[in-house]
Amino acid sequence: MSIPTSTYRLQLSPDQPFAAARELVGYLDALGVGTLYCSPILQAAPGSTHGYDVVDPTHANDELGGEAARRDLVATLRAAGLGVLVDLVPNHMGVAVPAANPSWWSLLREGPDSPYAAWYDADLSQPLLIPVLGSPEDVEALTLSDDRDELHYYEHRYPVAPGTGDEGSAQEVHERQHYRLVHWRRGNTELTYRRFFDVSDLAAVRVDDPEIFDATHAEVLRWRAAGQLDGLRIDHPDGLTAPGAYLRRLRAALGDDAWLLVEKILGPDEALPLSWPVDGTTGYEALREVQGLFVDPRGEALVDAVAAEHTGVREGLSTVEHTARRLVTDEILVAEMRRIANLVPGGGDDEKVRDAVAELLSSFPVYRSYLPEGRAALDRAVDTASTARPELADTVRTIHAAMIAEPDGHLARRVEQTSGMVTAKGVEDTTFYRWNRFVALNEVGGAPDRFGVSPAEFHAKAAARDAATPATMSTLSTHDTKRSEDVRARLAVLSELTAEWGAFLRTAAARHPLPSPSLELLAWQSVLGAWPITEERLAGYLTKASKEAKLVTAHVDAVPEVDEAIAAWPGQVLAHAEAVAEIEAFVAQIDAHGRANALGQKLLQLAGPGVPDVYQGTECYEYSLVDPDNRRPVDFALRRRLLERLDSGWVPEFDGDDDDRAATKLAVVSAALRLRRFRPELFTGYAPLPASGPAADHAVAFARGGAAGRERLVAVATRLPVGLRAAGGWGDTSLPLPGGADDWTDVVTGRPVEGGAPLLTAVLDLYPVALLVRPA
Repeated sequence: MSIPTSTYRLQLSPDQPFAAARELVGYLDALGVGTLYCSPILQAAPGSTHGYDVVDPTHANDELGGEAARRDLVATLRAAGLGVLVDLVPNHMGVAVPAANPSWWSLLREGPDSPYAAWYDADLSQPLLIPVLGSPEDVEALTLSDDRDELHYYEHRYPVAPGTGDEGSAQEVHERQHYRLVHWRRGNTELTYRRFFDVSDLAAVRVDDPEIFDATHAEVLRWRAAGQLDGLRIDHPDGLTAPGAYLRRLRAALGDDAWLLVEKILGPDEALPLSWPVDGTTGYEALREVQGLFVDPRGEALVDAVAAEHTGVREGLSTVEHTARRLVTDEILVAEMRRIANLVPGGGDDEKVRDAVAELLSSFPVYRSYLPEGRAALDRAVDTASTARPELADTVRTIHAAMIAEPDGHLARRVEQTSGMVTAKGVEDTTFYRWNRFVALNEVGGAPDRFGVSPAEFHAKAAARDAATPATMSTLSTHDTKRSEDVRARLAVLSELTAEWGAFLRTAAARHPLPSPSLELLAWQSVLGAWPITEERLAGYLTKASKEAKLVTAHVDAVPEVDEAIAAWPGQVLAHAEAVAEIEAFVAQIDAHGRANALGQKLLQLAGPGVPDVYQGTECYEYSLVDPDNRRPVDFALRRRLLERLDSGWVPEFDGDDDDRAATKLAVVSAALRLRRFRPELFTGYAPLPASGPAADHAVAFARGGAAGRERLVAVATRLPVGLRAAGGWGDTSLPLPGGADDWTDVVTGRPVEGGAPLLTAVLDLYPVALLVRPA
């Protein structure tokens, strides 16, 4: 297999279609990118800005330019020597606009007689419930089209089954259909098809069926056969009935030389199932490890104290997580709990069985098991649930026994795929907006209760990645991260300035309160991390965050006065001159340290094991929050201009003007990506490289590209820069280089390195990072 040297993730949309991507190929080539990594490009719902709501998997998205534009993009990439990685969504399809989805339209129109009846994970023994009505009484708003072939609910259109629309009112015709339009609130409790999490507009597809697999994958496999596709990134494999079987079928269809990645969120000590024939994950585990290096563990106690003082409570993460997971099982995924409870042997008290199912699903230490693999995670969940709720222990153990006895049975599969839903919604989408003591760690794949990552852990994980999964992806920012890498890098500084952070929070929050102390913690960290930020961006973010937290308002049960107060808060803060001055003063205090952290984590990701991905725009400093904020247009003209200046010999100043600052990160990224592309032999092997001297703990370095003691690449970064400055700088701290060789050059600045054990004051005088290379 040909492993890409790097990837560049581009979010394609009607505003950034294939043609726009094609225009960027020259820039990406110059940047040093190895492979273009595209968001989903099959036909999506009308106007989709992300592509994850595919409605027709048989052709490229017409709103991106269609098949001809896709082929033109691939041809341009091939001419430049770049590869193509595509994001594929096998778990679900978009059904919000039935007329746009031929298979769903047919299913609604023909029911069990539809040729697509087996496509969806749905119960066709009864009418499909479509939760779209604004109220139960809104069924009276249904109308028929002039030809009586469609039912209309305002702008929504639904098919009428043949022979059922000839007579009667719209409401009478509606009662004859294979579906029922119902109040939207019934979706969580009575839904008759499996959803993507709690999104009723995304219906699960049964790709575990070989015929359905073939039908839904034929087009991407045609691209592969035509030499127009190098690999696939598989979205949300945990939602699939049998991920391992799916991946084995996909690997056989793609061939052994295709690059195959899964968007699998691993726990800190979890590994991919050995039976999965994939090259790795999308890299969230590397994100946790790299970023954690720049968090000072000594700050944890005071960070805890600041959060407890502000909120008035001191709750552990596990407690908050369990509460949030039970909220998901008891209020959001009620239909899924009932479906599983109906599969439990012996039946009995329905309410008790549902409670036991919910408790078990809320107790998994990871997203899910994959029986017979992952048995330890299931066993632990059973023990945790049984201990926490002894009155449910017998039922929980009955479920466990049935799953072990029939690991491929319906009960086991439903429990496994639903536990992932409970974890994702309860942890990522709820807890990570509630437990806000230090939000730099509240990240996809993160472990907020592990306050930082030690150099020893970082090196051990990196060495293991190089040995076991060298073709896995590594990442720092994605379309799903809660905040960009540079926001997290700046916020990491608060772990070194905990007293100053506490003082700032007390003053700021007293002047401009929010309806929830927890939200205040999140809001002020977000302001500092993403500053400067507009009122519109901040209001959009806090509105989403508060509804995800579900503490004082929510998406389902909105509280208008709370929503209004939250939406008004950014404008009030930004209009207050004294508040703005204090924000700017504090940001000025942490910004340079944050940029040092940002360069450090970026270099370690780019030079370390795995295939590094650069999310669009993050080759320069980029201070975004969660989507849709991270899908804002990227200023590629600026990036092209800065790259041209760098190539002319310009060495930007770390603390210079805006162009200088933006270009320092671009210099690091382009140097590393180009080196990966043109000297890939340097990026094999891994050995920690300790510094020597009084400030050695503030340097993290590793060597690659050769046998032990003869490596030809060294990456070195500064960590905990506030503490380094307080200690008086590097002093006579040195970095002994492999084999004592003295012919090293820093490819970021173009400067030679003096001696085989250079002082870090010399190596890191211009930038807080260096990428050292010996001649080929």
